Amino acid sequence: MGLILDSSVAIAAERRGDNVTQLLKKIAATAGNQEAVLSSVGLTELVHGIYRAQTPQARARRESFIHELLDDVEVYPYTKDTAFLAGKIDGEQQEQGITIPFSDLLIGATALLHGYSVLTVNVRHFRLIPGLAVLQF
Repeated sequence: MGLILDSSVAIAAERRGDNVTQLLKKIAATAGNQEAVLSSVGLTELVHGIYRAQTPQARARRESFIHELLDDVEVYPYTKDTAFLAGKIDGEQQEQGITIPFSDLLIGATALLHGYSVLTVNVRHFRLIPGLAVLQF
């Protein structure tokens, strides 16, 4: 089993001033020794944060953190299989009146497709995805 890291995990670590080694140690302490990866959607959210930075220093810090993270963490792509699974989940949940934010839906579908859990700071939206194991960081 493994973990898909929600972008909120990396964002919280970067804001605390943790380096990637510290982050990975905290992840292992929380979830055990599992493979930790990012989804391509989560990476997109992190890159978005670089360009939303208020200062050049914050931008450089965020960019450096993400590149350091990518040295240690694989990125799982969004594939046609993920798209079919996400569409199925979204359609079934909306039929029941449940709306899942799109990026969380895609990250969750990526995790389900690989048999992984999601590690996140904010569990609320991920818990709306049937069958997805969600761990709070």
